[in-house]
Amino acid sequence: MLTNALRSKGMARCAVFLLTVGLATLAGLALWSTRSTAQTTARVRALGEVTATWGQVFLDLGVENEALNDYLRAGSAEGRSPLTSALSSAGPHLEWLAAHGDAGDADELATFRDTYGAYTDTLRQLIAAGNAGDSGQVSALAQEVGLGAASLRKQVDATISRHQLELSDYLAEVDQANHRLQVASTVALTVDFLLLVLCAIILLSHQRRVERQAVESRHRALHDSLTGIGNRVLLGDRVEGALRLAERNAETVALLLLDLNRFKEINDTLGHHCGDLLLQEVASRLSGALRDSDTVARLGGDEFAVVLPDIGSTAEAREVAERLLAVLQCPADLDGTAVDVSGSIGVAVYPLDSRNSTELLQHADIAMYAAKRGHLGVAVYDMETAQRDLRQLSVLGELRRALDEHELVLHYQPKVYTGSGYTCGVEALVRWQHPQRGLLGPGEFIPLAEDSELIHPLTDYVLEAALDQHDRWRDEGVVLPLAVNVATQCLLADTFADRVAAALARHRAEPGHLTLEITESALIADPDRAAAVLATLRQLGVRLSIDDFGTGYASMAYLQRIPLDELKIDRCFITTLQSSHGNQAIVRAVLELAHALGLEVVAEGVEDGSTETALSDMGCDMAQGYHLSRPIPGPEVTAWLAAHPLHVPARVP
Repeated sequence: MLTNALRSKGMARCAVFLLTVGLATLAGLALWSTRSTAQTTARVRALGEVTATWGQVFLDLGVENEALNDYLRAGSAEGRSPLTSALSSAGPHLEWLAAHGDAGDADELATFRDTYGAYTDTLRQLIAAGNAGDSGQVSALAQEVGLGAASLRKQVDATISRHQLELSDYLAEVDQANHRLQVASTVALTVDFLLLVLCAIILLSHQRRVERQAVESRHRALHDSLTGIGNRVLLGDRVEGALRLAERNAETVALLLLDLNRFKEINDTLGHHCGDLLLQEVASRLSGALRDSDTVARLGGDEFAVVLPDIGSTAEAREVAERLLAVLQCPADLDGTAVDVSGSIGVAVYPLDSRNSTELLQHADIAMYAAKRGHLGVAVYDMETAQRDLRQLSVLGELRRALDEHELVLHYQPKVYTGSGYTCGVEALVRWQHPQRGLLGPGEFIPLAEDSELIHPLTDYVLEAALDQHDRWRDEGVVLPLAVNVATQCLLADTFADRVAAALARHRAEPGHLTLEITESALIADPDRAAAVLATLRQLGVRLSIDDFGTGYASMAYLQRIPLDELKIDRCFITTLQSSHGNQAIVRAVLELAHALGLEVVAEGVEDGSTETALSDMGCDMAQGYHLSRPIPGPEVTAWLAAHPLHVPARVP
């Protein structure tokens, strides 16, 4: 409570204010003391001068009296001269007292001057009688002068005594005032000292708080607020320090970058609180598995970094990474929910892989993404792999531009009925008309697009281009059903069905003339969401097909839950159909299953006539492959149809 009070701003302001008042009071007392001393000195000096002047008057009277006595003893003219000189000697002093004395002196001077004037006149008469030789008169006047002198001395003595008493009383009053001033000064000084001590305590408290806040601010600046481990700033400092030490001592430094797998899924499903708990658990596990000299930091999101100074070799760095991954992969309890934890770690080593901290971080990041893409767990930076990834990133950047500048073109591969040979539709296949590299197949850029958000605008681009070509064929009198491939990411997007509906409306196309081909992996990734999107598409009237069937992991139960129209048997079973009894058995089983579920079947990869005949004999509905036609540009499709009649049966969506 007291500590909090001392830290409060109100207490600090109050203490400073009171100290200011106290110091001002002390200064006022000092000024008062100085003025009082000056006044006392002036008053004492004035009283002393007045008293001294009255004393001088007393001496003057004594001189006159001595001169009279000498005159009376001598009885000659020689004795008269000193007496004559002494006459009225007190006059100048009386004039001074009249000018500088107080009110009491004025009253006393009035009486004293009258008496002193009469005394002086009597002395003159005495001198005149002596000069006349009248000794009797001299004696009588001498007696009168003696009485006058005694009276004057008594008056002067009384006045001097009065002034001494007045000075004594004044000094007593001054002593009392000084005592009061001393007490007040002592109290003010004591209070000021206590206030000064209080201010010092408050100042020290604030200083300690500022220092503590500075330490805390520095800690916050260098550490992650959620996990308590280092952040990106601390990581940079530690990496720079480790590299300087490594360069000086010819040592090796390793940097590990770790990214959690499926963190977004955990965060979205269980909530951000559980996501934070998982990050704290991961930070604790990593910190507990490292040396004191190692540094673990959170770079942001679900990405962590570990600095390993003086690691020895790349093999040792990899061993540490694998050990960390093993520690990390233990299940974590998040508020009663057990979740599996896994991650991908990239390793880069200085000076083998990098020349500075920037390259070390960049190369560790490249290795981490290589581990994540390849599901490797741990990957060490490899220059050749990095250069390939760099080329892929370059291709991905060019792909963005290609979409904006419409460099992507569609070729169409016809599908035919195996029994009659009639054309029943085409599959739209995207190509890239690269300005420098020429025509690129989908394998050059589709996988890169699927690893990025570009797959969404790319799919929309292909759908728009295919429907636009469908419009032109329709204007030429050809109603040609077409199929478009859909990536898993697009199928799981909530807005995909709306985008398809909008595209069909813009091109006034019949939904039944559009088939969307999906892969089995789309069904495995999120079956419930995929089923919901496919149901919406089916309600639009769009036909649905599973592409590359047989190579994925789709459960047979999905074929009943999901509204499908078609299965496409993967080419790996078709290209060796004639030479592989196993493939023949698989194809027959797929045909029986599909037909039992009311689905049509398309065989991909038909490369020769004998395979087409075998498929027809097995009851396969449609075929597609180089034996029938290579993918051809849209304007050439109508010419191809002249030799291969089109037959579009009525379909009920």
